[in-house]
Amino acid sequence: MTRHLNRTYTEIQQITLAVDCIIFGFNNKKLEVLLIHRGFEPEKDRWSLMGGFVGNEEDLDKAAYRVLKELSGLEDLYMEQVRTFGKSDRDPYERVVSTTYSALILKENYDAGLVEKYRARWFPVDALPNLIFDHEEMIASALRRLRRRVRTAPVGFNLLPKKFTLPQLQRLYEVVLNEEIDKRNFRKKIMMMDFLIKLDEKDKSESKKGAFLYQFNRVKYEHAKSFSL
Repeated sequence: MTRHLNRTYTEIQQITLAVDCIIFGFNNKKLEVLLIHRGFEPEKDRWSLMGGFVGNEEDLDKAAYRVLKELSGLEDLYMEQVRTFGKSDRDPYERVVSTTYSALILKENYDAGLVEKYRARWFPVDALPNLIFDHEEMIASALRRLRRRVRTAPVGFNLLPKKFTLPQLQRLYEVVLNEEIDKRNFRKKIMMMDFLIKLDEKDKSESKKGAFLYQFNRVKYEHAKSFSL
């Protein structure tokens, strides 16, 4: 019976399953995405998202984490599934269905050797090069989701170092949301949520007076589970 079913499935369709990772970073006061030169035909050497095919015995999430680790050297990152792209003609060479994942990383943590190996490069989200297939649409979809998520969950802190200033935090939200934010209202909302730890340290890289450094208190957030900006 099993053999008959497997043969039937094979006769009905042949579809390749893939995952593509949209890797966001907050670099030089800009929201950027990490792209690589595609290393194989078709479309070899064109700019592409980091992706790969899913193994026959592999779960989607595990495939995405494997691809991310192989191509960046990073583990234990914030990553979530975004959307599945399955138009019949999205890949002109064969039928490929791809599920996208959004990851948030710190640029300085990315493996420099792998950057060179895959000829990877950071691009601002508003200044992307020509990409293969529907990868530009994939990035746009992930960006829309990220903009929704940063308002209702503290995912934005994954784009900042452990210690950061309030001006840096506000700049991050302004860049992600692509809008100016009133300083007083922003700080009031942040402080009301009581998730930040003020440190006895200052960052003086932008002024002599400096700005106090803060840390995100994940324990308090996990206890309250409330976030709204």
